[in-house]
Amino acid sequence: MKPSHFLPAVLLALSVSVHAATVKDREGAVRGEKAKMENDTRWNWSDIDGGFRLAKTTGKPLLVVLRCVPCLSCAGIDASVLQEPELVPLLDQFVCVRVINANALDLAKFQFDYDLSFSAIMFNGDGTIYGRYGSWLHQKDPLNKTTASFKKALDATLAVHKGYPANKATLTGKQGGPTPYKTPVEFPTLAAKYPSKLDWEGKVMQSCVHCHMVGDAFRAHYRSQNKPVPVEWIYPQPSIETLGITLATDDIAKVEAVATDSPAAKAGVQTGDSFMSLNQQPLVSIADVSWILHRSPDSGSLPATLQRGGKETAVTLELPAGWRLKSDIGKRAGTWPMRAMAFGGMKMDDVPDEERATLGLNKDQMALRIMHVGQWGEHAKAKQAGFLKDDILVEVGDLKQRITESTIIGHLLQHHLPGEKLPAVVLRGGKRVELKLPQQ
Repeated sequence: MKPSHFLPAVLLALSVSVHAATVKDREGAVRGEKAKMENDTRWNWSDIDGGFRLAKTTGKPLLVVLRCVPCLSCAGIDASVLQEPELVPLLDQFVCVRVINANALDLAKFQFDYDLSFSAIMFNGDGTIYGRYGSWLHQKDPLNKTTASFKKALDATLAVHKGYPANKATLTGKQGGPTPYKTPVEFPTLAAKYPSKLDWEGKVMQSCVHCHMVGDAFRAHYRSQNKPVPVEWIYPQPSIETLGITLATDDIAKVEAVATDSPAAKAGVQTGDSFMSLNQQPLVSIADVSWILHRSPDSGSLPATLQRGGKETAVTLELPAGWRLKSDIGKRAGTWPMRAMAFGGMKMDDVPDEERATLGLNKDQMALRIMHVGQWGEHAKAKQAGFLKDDILVEVGDLKQRITESTIIGHLLQHHLPGEKLPAVVLRGGKRVELKLPQQ
């Protein structure tokens, strides 16, 4: 496998996804951002080191906002953060830095949900991370301009900052872990094409590392060494919905619903509860919850403190074996390269129950309709192996049971390596067709 091929291929694949919608003049948008923001009085534009120095000098916390300017996802909240008058008193209490590319990010400090096009990390001037912010609500709706959850994240960060350094021990779990390379452009998949700084004298867009490419590079790193992709990189920054909890999108971590018979229900979590801490870490946003889950074991216990009726209540969430595999990663940008690795470039959806009956399929067996077959590079391998759009995959390797696309991606990337060709069976026109599914 040549992992460097995945990045150009994924950009082609992303063009069919609504979540990859971009402004028409991407080059102009980036240059316009520079002209508008590089002399802004509030935002230090692309100067992270300067932001840390200023935070140390002033004693203020540091807010670093990472924004993919050409991408329309999160455009609404981005505009509000820059222009909303109600945010000014909060932002004035921070040193504010704005970053529009990931080329030279210090990966020891900047570990977050790389699939989002608007994210923020809040630091102490000494580099200690206070918390993270990122919103899938805004990612799915670029017209959504609400900043309620962002304001509450900033308020909560200021409270953590006020208690620092006495509370430093509670922040240990929020800090990043070791990485194979210091910056994104040191990964082999990115080093050959991208410089450490944007090429303002040439074609800026072609020199820009997008945040989702960082996650892609991590996965390609393991795959290029003929190793299984770690489960936390297949299902990064998982939602707490995998444990049966729906959190309100306009709050820090307020429980909106609890699924019956879920790990959350068994732990005693109730609708209306607010998580004050999880795994002994203070929370500033839903993104903090996902970070804690990202760093959690494949099974085990997570202690939590809830606020209920004005009182604090302690509960323990039990992580059942395989809990991450319940994550729905279908709409993540980073899933497209994994589809190339596991499926040779196909996208699949589970066949619903009512249609299964007409096809003579039972409710417990695999039935994944092929919705898209890639046409270029590594994303064309399934096409070359004979797979067609509208085929229904009913067997692959040792798997025959009903399974989601998200779950099967995880199974294949953990249990099979590049170069393998797995026996597969599809239904085509009511007939069984035997094929070989390439692993890359």
